Amino acid sequence: GGTGKTTSCLNVAHTLRERGYTVLLLDCDRQTNLTQSFTVGIGAKSHLGSVLMGQASLSDVVMEVEDGLYLIPSSPDIAEAEERISQKPGAEFALKELLDEVEAIDYCLIDTPGGLGKLTYAALTAANAVFIPAQPEYYGIEGLVGLLDVCHQVQKRLNPKLIIGGLFFTQYNRNDRRRAQRDMVQLLESHALFGPLVMHTTIRPNVSLVEAQIEKASIHSWAPASAGAEDYQNLTTEILARL
Repeated sequence: GGTGKTTSCLNVAHTLRERGYTVLLLDCDRQTNLTQSFTVGIGAKSHLGSVLMGQASLSDVVMEVEDGLYLIPSSPDIAEAEERISQKPGAEFALKELLDEVEAIDYCLIDTPGGLGKLTYAALTAANAVFIPAQPEYYGIEGLVGLLDVCHQVQKRLNPKLIIGGLFFTQYNRNDRRRAQRDMVQLLESHALFGPLVMHTTIRPNVSLVEAQIEKASIHSWAPASAGAEDYQNLTTEILARL
């Protein structure tokens, strides 16, 4: 939590859409921050939780929020849906089965909850690749060991095709003079396990990213010359190369 998952999911989606791809966003977080990034998603009567509980079909909840950009919204009620599906056998496959119905979409980006609940396991089971945002701070890095262990468990037991696509730093500038952050990044880059995962692109602190999200606009239309727009262009290019 707090590493920039939603911001990254949103801005990579906008960048992919700008490049001509069709994109589906799937909001799995009860905080609904991704859903709230689009005016039409707020207060939706049907949402991902409705589908998981059998109260609506996928076609009932998918919204075209922009030309070629689609959203399956979330709701605080998704916590109830998560609890219900967790009591059923094969709960980890709930999102995979749902996304198997999707056609004519180039990329689906899943915004996961902050914790390691059933929906996070379901997202990893449904995904082809996982990309991990992190801040170069001691406690943030400490949690990466546990997260990678979860990914390896999912690879072994549920989704052998899952790849750990990469790890990228948010709220960090490679020219940052703060020694603690710089040393942490260098430590990870030289680490046998983490080193190959560390991506070159970092997301620098940039107020335009916050402003664009508040205005429910793409960073590329809100502030096309900003550092935020440049960083997410570069990150998307690097993600596609790793895929």
